[in-house]
Amino acid sequence: PVPATVVGRHCEAGDVIASDVPLPADVRPGDLIAVPVAGAYQASMASAYNLVGRPPVIAVHRGTARLLIRRETQEDLSRRDVGA
Repeated sequence: PVPATVVGRHCEAGDVIASDVPLPADVRPGDLIAVPVAGAYQASMASAYNLVGRPPVIAVHRGTARLLIRRETQEDLSRRDVGA
């Protein structure tokens, strides 16, 4: 393992999910990492700040993953806009 800092997608200096956590040496930027407790990234606190869509919600039980809520798309984000 190598120590790493895991950050979110927002352009904020405080958007740090975890600091100095041991990750496998082959983890690369863009890889998905499961975070069981993620503060404002959890479904009840998530927003579309900076036009970043809300993440999917996936349940994992006994090694089987199931999609509960799909990822929010750019179309979802603009759907409520009615124009000028």
